[in-house]
Amino acid sequence: MQSNDFIVARQDLETCRTISTERPDRDALPSDALLVKVDRFAFTANNITYALLGEQLKYWQLFPAPDGFGIIPVWGFGDVIASRNPAVAEGERLFGYFPMATHLCIEAADISKRSLRDAAAHRQGVAPVYNAYARIGGDAAFAGRQGDHQALLRPLFMLSFLVDDFLAEQMHFGATTVILSSASSKTAFGLAHLLHTQRRGIRVIGLTSPSNAAFVRSLGCYDEVVTYDAVDTLDATTRAAFVDMAGHAGLRAALHRHYGDNLVYSGRVGLTHQDGSDDATPLPGARPSWFFAPDQIRKRAKAWGPGGVETRLRAAWRDFAPRLDGWLTITDARGPEAVRRVYLDTLNGRVPPHEAHMLTMAD
Repeated sequence: MQSNDFIVARQDLETCRTISTERPDRDALPSDALLVKVDRFAFTANNITYALLGEQLKYWQLFPAPDGFGIIPVWGFGDVIASRNPAVAEGERLFGYFPMATHLCIEAADISKRSLRDAAAHRQGVAPVYNAYARIGGDAAFAGRQGDHQALLRPLFMLSFLVDDFLAEQMHFGATTVILSSASSKTAFGLAHLLHTQRRGIRVIGLTSPSNAAFVRSLGCYDEVVTYDAVDTLDATTRAAFVDMAGHAGLRAALHRHYGDNLVYSGRVGLTHQDGSDDATPLPGARPSWFFAPDQIRKRAKAWGPGGVETRLRAAWRDFAPRLDGWLTITDARGPEAVRRVYLDTLNGRVPPHEAHMLTMAD
């Protein structure tokens, strides 16, 4: 039996193709293993960030591929079609981190009523969230378009939630303005929503390209929308915190030089702009630093106790999710060629910000 895997060249993301690999039948599965048919998955610009940071953050090790190639992780749904584990029945539906493929073998461990973990050796050494699968059964929150919203935005909204929490914990470093680059990205407008609705006294400015400016304004969660070529018009006399979703070194340098010491925080979160690079030249203002979500999760899990993070995230999601139908147009596509097209369009910035894609590798 065959599995179809979509692979990309690690050093040249434009090079991509679908390959067929052997998948085991039930009797050949390791003890306690599951064979899962990947049903559908979300693909967004965030998945391009996974590829760009694949070496640094060990994303490439999650789903093995031929030498020089990698399989980009995606959030989505799968159905157990064969089980060697008595605690997991065939036909169960899972939500979690999958490969861009038709099938995945999971070495199930830490099984509870609501979740399980993939204990495969090559999947260790990464944040636990990447190896966890929710057993969603008949949960209405994961059905239909609500389920698509979960796959497309829930993992990104988790990051938005953690950045918002971190900034609030630090009292926004004394800033009265928070500036978000790549303001049309899903992580950015999730964070903008949280800042706009929950943080009194904070002005939220979105930086975006001219072509995306109308969409960003339509979201209603930015106090001001400014195009990248007009950052020098921002009021540099105010203290500002910068959350960098774009990862563009030139933009980052321009903001630092414009605000000087009034740029009191410069946090790097994403890499939506591939031409971003690191420049060792010291910049005025706060030193740029990466925001590492697992550190904030661990801190809050300790402070809030068991279930504390999930309870607060769920409450924030309930307020955010109803807005998504008005913001996003979701497109479904099937088959390797459709996956390749959406991947290359996303890689090259050809996907309008209001479009969202749910994909299936099987024809």
